[in-house]
Amino acid sequence: MTFDLTKILESKRALRRQLAARPVAEKLRMLDALRERAIILRAASGTSKVDTDALREEPAPARPKPS
Repeated sequence: MTFDLTKILESKRALRRQLAARPVAEKLRMLDALRERAIILRAASGTSKVDTDALREEPAPARPKPS
């Protein structure tokens, strides 16, 4: 296997163009299939909920607290 970065990048661009050209209904079916697969994988790994801690930030206070 060779790693030709130019070929890899062009292949990715071509796939993105093909996906963009698909009808919305087909894209929604693909999204449903991915969601079902994620549910199956989550169940198999023993995780009952999505771990979003890595994406969560505490909001900054709207007003500074008086000192």
